[in-house]
Amino acid sequence: MLATGICFVGMNGTVRWLGTALPAAEGAFIRFAFGLLFLVPALLPALRRGFPAPVWRLFALRGGLHLLAVILWFYAMARITVAEVTAIGFLNPILVTAGPALLMGERISWRRALAIAVALAGAMMVLRPGIRALEPGHVAQLGAALVFALSYLVAKRLSELVPASVVVAMMSLTVCIGLAPVAALVWVPPTLAQCAVLACTALFATAGHYAMTRAFAAAPLTVTQPITFLQLVWASLLGALVFAEPVDPWVLAGGAVMIAAISFITWREAGLAQPATTPPVPAPASAPLADRRAKSPRP
Repeated sequence: MLATGICFVGMNGTVRWLGTALPAAEGAFIRFAFGLLFLVPALLPALRRGFPAPVWRLFALRGGLHLLAVILWFYAMARITVAEVTAIGFLNPILVTAGPALLMGERISWRRALAIAVALAGAMMVLRPGIRALEPGHVAQLGAALVFALSYLVAKRLSELVPASVVVAMMSLTVCIGLAPVAALVWVPPTLAQCAVLACTALFATAGHYAMTRAFAAAPLTVTQPITFLQLVWASLLGALVFAEPVDPWVLAGGAVMIAAISFITWREAGLAQPATTPPVPAPASAPLADRRAKSPRP
């Protein structure tokens, strides 16, 4: 998870370095085109086998949602600090948690509802509406967090139908196809350095998702989730040391509140998921002494 946080902050930093030099749609298209190269081994066999029509519709829906979210994210990265983008992005798991209750009418416990309310309060600490003016970048990142959450809900459904590697590969393919005409409308010839930076963005993103997958396989979410907060620390350091962005204590505090709420939800779900164990039934007192000795463990 430490490597995951560093990789994702590196991904954010490369996009922040590009700034507004390239349109958001074009930068996103080049990034996903490079990322698609890493996923060809998983993509080609899946395309040869094909998918049922309902699965294709889910792929198209997820691609459209992710396309919009990525454009909003690229737009926000060029206009607000790396730490703010990272902190607002912590809303993703909260919105994913609240999504089934809001969209499908699922019941939600009061503890989870309270944790969601605390996380939203943390987001308000980051944004501080009414105390400072919200910039278009803040609004774009809030929109990105919401649409990313919808994309992840569709991905959760897809993961029940096809392997996870295919879900990721098809997401990259559909986003590339969807971004191509949008990027063509605003195309600015990129320099070799800009292409190299976007290749690094794709590399950081792929490595981050791989490290996160390894972390989830090695330890429970209750262990890995709190370490996510360090991603905000790395983002603040990157912004301060590389981009001369001021460290905002409110952003750090709000991010900490959101991660605490996310960790509580994760810990509670992990506890509820553990199967109950039935204690062994002791031998009845009326059983013969030899039977009781046979059933009792040796010292």
